[in-house]
Amino acid sequence: MTAERAAQILEGAVDLHVHPAPSPLPRRIGAFEAAELAGEAGFEAIVVKSHHHSTVMDVLALQGDGDRAGSGARVFGGIALNSAVGGLNPHAVDLALKMGGKIVWFPTIGSPQHIAHHRAHPDLKFPKLAVRLEPEEPIDVFGDDGDLKPEVYRVLESIADADAILASGHMAPASITAVFEAAREKGVRRMLVNHPNFVIEASYDDARNWVALGAVIEHSLCMYDEASSFYHWDLDTLVKWIEAVGAEHSTLGSDLGQEGNPLPTESFRKIVGALLDRGMPERDVRRMVSDNPARLLGVA
Repeated sequence: MTAERAAQILEGAVDLHVHPAPSPLPRRIGAFEAAELAGEAGFEAIVVKSHHHSTVMDVLALQGDGDRAGSGARVFGGIALNSAVGGLNPHAVDLALKMGGKIVWFPTIGSPQHIAHHRAHPDLKFPKLAVRLEPEEPIDVFGDDGDLKPEVYRVLESIADADAILASGHMAPASITAVFEAAREKGVRRMLVNHPNFVIEASYDDARNWVALGAVIEHSLCMYDEASSFYHWDLDTLVKWIEAVGAEHSTLGSDLGQEGNPLPTESFRKIVGALLDRGMPERDVRRMVSDNPARLLGVA
């Protein structure tokens, strides 16, 4: 019975965090297959992400004349501002958004927070490169004067003009707050915080502050699925985070697609079912898997 309820709730779901091939990190599925699997599960849309390149052109090549991959879910791309795209590169952002990109992730693997965290925790549960690349350079949003760099404001202006999603990436809480405050001033309407307790190491109060700025807090299912190589916490931790900021300000993303891990839709079925079994109201679960991410993506 729970499986049937979970399947019904996933009708119209949106996954803002899928990691398909191509990538220098080992992947289990490509964007086409991810979209097909999502479509079979009744999802409305997915967003495909790479830490190393803009996925916007990948999506355009995949789609042809439409925004669906075959009979699958609608599929969208974005750009993560790490070293391989020039970091805080307004030109790369401008191109990605004007070609249809929907999300700009501020530095992930290139953020000083991620690099420092990885050094402090060499056993960090994170994919290992399949090809040798130049080392990631720290990409700080602050200049030597302690203010946000000029290129941050140019990127935020592009996001506002495109009415796209600004995502926190793996930045430290202070950096996220500064960028989000500047984003509000620039007219950015859609903001997303990625896995606040992984690498970012945010507190509940940090998250509540970001919600007050207009952000939605995204939780990565791969970190709560014991079948995932990135499993960190039991379901109680996820529930406490949801309760801390409210389901109306939360969303669930798979953060999956890696080699050796569950498929994104598998983890959605599993975690949604587990939340229902714990007694979480269907309305709240639906908000997190469908209503909130669909509103952010503009497909509601």
